[in-house]
Amino acid sequence: MPDVIIYLGPSLPLHEAELILPSGSAVKYCPPVKRGDLAGAIAVKPQIIGIIDGLFFENASVGHREILGALRAGIRVIGASSMGALRAAELSSFGMEGVGEVYRRYQAGEIESDDEVALICDPVSNTALSEALVNIRITLERAELTGVISPDEGSALFAEAQRRYYPDRIWTEVIRGAGLPSDRVEAILVWARASRVDQKRDDARAALKYIASLVVHTSGVHT
Repeated sequence: MPDVIIYLGPSLPLHEAELILPSGSAVKYCPPVKRGDLAGAIAVKPQIIGIIDGLFFENASVGHREILGALRAGIRVIGASSMGALRAAELSSFGMEGVGEVYRRYQAGEIESDDEVALICDPVSNTALSEALVNIRITLERAELTGVISPDEGSALFAEAQRRYYPDRIWTEVIRGAGLPSDRVEAILVWARASRVDQKRDDARAALKYIASLVVHTSGVHT
Protein backbone atom coordinates (compact mmCIF):
# COMPACT_ATOMS: atom_id res chain seq x y z
CA MET A 1 0.00 0.00 0.00
CA PRO A 2 1.38 3.47 -0.82
CA ASP A 3 2.37 5.87 1.92
CA VAL A 4 1.59 8.79 -0.38
CA ILE A 5 -1.09 9.32 -3.02
CA ILE A 6 -0.70 12.36 -5.29
CA TYR A 7 -3.38 13.70 -7.64
CA LEU A 8 -1.51 15.36 -10.47
CA GLY A 9 -2.40 16.62 -13.95
CA PRO A 10 -1.49 19.61 -16.11
CA SER A 11 0.24 21.63 -13.40
CA LEU A 12 3.40 19.53 -13.71
CA PRO A 13 4.38 16.74 -16.12
CA LEU A 14 4.68 13.37 -14.42
CA HIS A 15 8.28 12.88 -15.52
CA GLU A 16 9.21 16.15 -13.78
CA ALA A 17 7.27 15.22 -10.67
CA GLU A 18 9.10 11.91 -10.42
CA LEU A 19 12.45 13.70 -10.37
CA ILE A 20 11.32 15.19 -7.06
CA LEU A 21 9.21 12.36 -5.63
CA PRO A 22 9.66 9.08 -7.54
CA SER A 23 6.68 6.75 -7.80
CA GLY A 24 6.98 3.22 -6.48
CA SER A 25 5.70 1.12 -3.61
CA ALA A 26 5.59 4.16 -1.31
CA VAL A 27 4.28 6.79 -3.75
CA LYS A 28 1.39 6.53 -6.19
CA TYR A 29 0.45 9.20 -8.75
CA CYS A 30 -3.18 9.44 -9.83
CA PRO A 31 -4.96 11.61 -12.42
CA PRO A 32 -6.62 14.87 -11.32
CA VAL A 33 -9.00 14.22 -8.44
CA LYS A 34 -12.77 14.30 -8.89
CA ARG A 35 -15.78 13.75 -6.67
CA GLY A 36 -15.71 10.30 -5.12
CA ASP A 37 -12.02 9.54 -5.65
CA LEU A 38 -10.95 10.08 -2.07
CA ALA A 39 -13.07 7.22 -0.74
CA GLY A 40 -10.77 4.76 -2.49
CA ALA A 41 -7.69 6.62 -1.32
CA ILE A 42 -8.85 6.64 2.30
CA ALA A 43 -9.52 2.91 2.12
CA VAL A 44 -5.85 2.13 1.49
CA LYS A 45 -4.81 4.30 4.46
CA PRO A 46 -1.89 6.31 3.11
CA GLN A 47 -0.04 8.67 5.43
CA ILE A 48 -0.34 11.58 3.01
CA ILE A 49 -2.72 12.62 0.23
CA GLY A 50 -1.39 15.38 -2.00
CA ILE A 51 -3.94 17.24 -4.09
CA ILE A 52 -2.44 19.33 -6.86
CA ASP A 53 -4.87 19.05 -9.79
CA GLY A 54 -8.56 18.29 -9.82
CA LEU A 55 -11.44 18.33 -12.24
CA PHE A 56 -13.71 21.36 -12.26
CA PHE A 57 -16.77 22.37 -14.28
CA GLU A 58 -17.28 19.33 -16.55
CA ASN A 59 -17.09 16.91 -13.61
CA ALA A 60 -18.11 17.25 -9.98
CA SER A 61 -15.07 18.52 -8.11
CA VAL A 62 -13.70 16.86 -4.99
CA GLY A 63 -15.93 17.75 -2.07
CA HIS A 64 -15.05 19.32 1.23
CA ARG A 65 -16.62 16.41 3.11
CA GLU A 66 -14.36 13.95 1.29
CA ILE A 67 -11.27 15.83 2.38
CA LEU A 68 -12.58 16.18 5.91
CA GLY A 69 -13.12 12.42 5.91
CA ALA A 70 -9.47 11.88 5.05
CA LEU A 71 -8.39 14.26 7.80
CA ARG A 72 -10.63 12.49 10.33
CA ALA A 73 -9.02 9.21 9.29
CA GLY A 74 -5.66 10.61 10.37
CA ILE A 75 -4.38 11.19 6.85
CA ARG A 76 -2.33 14.30 6.22
CA VAL A 77 -3.85 16.19 3.27
CA ILE A 78 -1.68 18.72 1.44
CA GLY A 79 -2.83 20.97 -1.38
CA ALA A 80 -1.13 23.27 -3.85
CA SER A 81 -1.16 24.84 -7.27
CA SER A 82 -4.70 24.35 -8.54
CA MET A 83 -7.66 22.51 -6.97
CA GLY A 84 -5.33 21.64 -4.10
CA ALA A 85 -4.58 25.28 -3.35
CA LEU A 86 -8.25 26.23 -3.48
CA ARG A 87 -9.39 23.44 -1.15
CA ALA A 88 -6.46 23.99 1.22
CA ALA A 89 -7.43 27.63 1.64
CA GLU A 90 -11.04 26.66 2.31
CA LEU A 91 -10.14 23.90 4.77
CA SER A 92 -6.99 25.19 6.44
CA SER A 93 -8.85 25.70 9.73
CA PHE A 94 -9.75 21.99 9.66
CA GLY A 95 -6.16 20.83 9.20
CA MET A 96 -5.59 20.69 5.44
CA GLU A 97 -2.17 22.11 4.62
CA GLY A 98 -1.43 24.47 1.74
CA VAL A 99 1.81 25.11 -0.08
CA GLY A 100 2.83 27.83 -2.51
CA GLU A 101 1.88 31.24 -3.83
CA VAL A 102 -1.47 30.29 -5.34
CA TYR A 103 -2.53 28.87 -1.98
CA ARG A 104 -1.26 32.00 -0.21
CA ARG A 105 -3.36 34.23 -2.46
CA TYR A 106 -6.50 32.20 -1.92
CA GLN A 107 -5.87 32.11 1.82
CA ALA A 108 -5.32 35.88 1.94
CA GLY A 109 -8.45 36.57 -0.12
CA GLU A 110 -6.42 38.15 -2.92
CA ILE A 111 -8.09 35.72 -5.32
CA GLU A 112 -11.34 33.86 -4.73
CA SER A 113 -12.79 32.25 -7.84
CA ASP A 114 -12.23 28.67 -9.05
CA ASP A 115 -11.81 30.37 -12.42
CA GLU A 116 -8.36 31.63 -11.41
CA VAL A 117 -6.83 28.15 -11.70
CA ALA A 118 -9.09 26.56 -14.32
CA LEU A 119 -7.76 25.59 -17.72
CA ILE A 120 -8.45 23.08 -20.46
CA CYS A 121 -6.09 20.19 -21.08
CA ASP A 122 -5.64 17.15 -23.26
CA PRO A 123 -7.39 14.34 -21.34
CA VAL A 124 -4.83 11.74 -22.44
CA SER A 125 -1.53 13.58 -22.01
CA ASN A 126 -2.72 16.10 -19.38
CA THR A 127 -0.97 18.82 -21.39
CA ALA A 128 -2.45 22.26 -20.73
CA LEU A 129 -4.12 23.80 -23.79
CA SER A 130 -4.96 27.14 -22.20
CA GLU A 131 -3.42 29.34 -19.53
CA ALA A 132 -4.66 29.71 -15.96
CA LEU A 133 -5.78 33.20 -15.06
CA VAL A 134 -3.61 33.17 -11.94
CA ASN A 135 -0.54 32.56 -14.12
CA ILE A 136 -1.53 35.45 -16.36
CA ARG A 137 -2.13 37.66 -13.31
CA ILE A 138 1.29 36.94 -11.80
CA THR A 139 3.08 37.21 -15.15
CA LEU A 140 1.59 40.66 -15.76
CA GLU A 141 2.49 41.75 -12.24
CA ARG A 142 6.10 40.78 -12.91
CA ALA A 143 6.06 42.51 -16.30
CA GLU A 144 4.85 45.73 -14.70
CA LEU A 145 7.35 45.47 -11.86
CA THR A 146 10.25 45.09 -14.29
CA GLY A 147 9.05 47.83 -16.64
CA VAL A 148 8.21 45.53 -19.55
CA ILE A 149 4.66 46.86 -19.66
CA SER A 150 2.97 49.96 -18.28
CA PRO A 151 0.19 49.80 -15.67
CA ASP A 152 -2.32 50.75 -18.37
CA GLU A 153 -1.09 47.92 -20.60
CA GLY A 154 -1.23 45.52 -17.68
CA SER A 155 -4.81 46.52 -16.93
CA ALA A 156 -5.86 46.09 -20.57
CA LEU A 157 -4.20 42.70 -20.85
CA PHE A 158 -5.66 41.39 -17.61
CA ALA A 159 -9.13 42.65 -18.49
CA GLU A 160 -8.91 40.80 -21.80
CA ALA A 161 -7.79 37.60 -20.06
CA GLN A 162 -10.45 37.89 -17.37
CA ARG A 163 -13.34 38.41 -19.80
CA ARG A 164 -12.47 35.24 -21.72
CA TYR A 165 -13.93 31.85 -20.86
CA TYR A 166 -11.17 29.70 -19.37
CA PRO A 167 -10.58 27.46 -22.45
CA ASP A 168 -9.95 30.60 -24.51
CA ARG A 169 -7.20 32.03 -22.32
CA ILE A 170 -4.26 31.60 -24.65
CA TRP A 171 -1.36 34.03 -24.37
CA THR A 172 -1.15 34.96 -28.03
CA GLU A 173 -4.90 35.58 -28.24
CA VAL A 174 -5.02 37.55 -25.01
CA ILE A 175 -2.17 39.83 -26.07
CA ARG A 176 -3.55 40.33 -29.56
CA GLY A 177 -7.06 40.95 -28.28
CA ALA A 178 -6.22 43.62 -25.70
CA GLY A 179 -6.36 46.55 -28.14
CA LEU A 180 -2.71 47.55 -27.84
CA PRO A 181 -0.65 49.11 -30.68
CA SER A 182 0.83 46.51 -33.02
CA ASP A 183 4.43 47.27 -32.07
CA ARG A 184 3.61 46.74 -28.39
CA VAL A 185 1.73 43.53 -29.18
CA GLU A 186 4.81 42.03 -30.81
CA ALA A 187 7.16 43.19 -28.06
CA ILE A 188 4.95 41.77 -25.33
CA LEU A 189 4.50 38.51 -27.24
CA VAL A 190 8.26 38.06 -27.45
CA TRP A 191 8.64 38.76 -23.74
CA ALA A 192 5.79 36.47 -22.72
CA ARG A 193 7.11 33.54 -24.76
CA ALA A 194 10.44 33.78 -22.96
CA SER A 195 9.46 34.96 -19.50
CA ARG A 196 5.88 34.06 -18.61
CA VAL A 197 5.41 32.81 -15.06
CA ASP A 198 3.98 29.34 -14.53
CA GLN A 199 3.12 29.72 -10.86
CA LYS A 200 1.05 26.56 -10.82
CA ARG A 201 4.04 24.53 -11.95
CA ASP A 202 6.32 26.22 -9.42
CA ASP A 203 3.85 25.52 -6.62
CA ALA A 204 3.43 21.89 -7.66
CA ARG A 205 7.19 21.44 -7.43
CA ALA A 206 7.24 23.09 -4.01
CA ALA A 207 4.48 20.82 -2.74
CA LEU A 208 6.23 17.69 -3.96
CA LYS A 209 9.50 18.79 -2.34
CA TYR A 210 7.62 19.33 0.91
CA ILE A 211 5.93 15.94 0.69
CA ALA A 212 9.26 14.29 -0.17
CA SER A 213 10.76 15.74 3.01
CA LEU A 214 7.86 14.36 5.04
CA VAL A 215 8.19 10.91 3.47
CA VAL A 216 11.84 10.74 4.43
CA HIS A 217 11.14 11.72 8.02
CA THR A 218 7.99 9.69 8.64
CA SER A 219 8.62 6.45 6.80
CA GLY A 220 12.32 6.30 6.18
CA VAL A 221 11.74 6.00 2.45
CA HIS A 222 14.49 7.94 0.75
CA THR A 223 13.69 9.77 -2.47
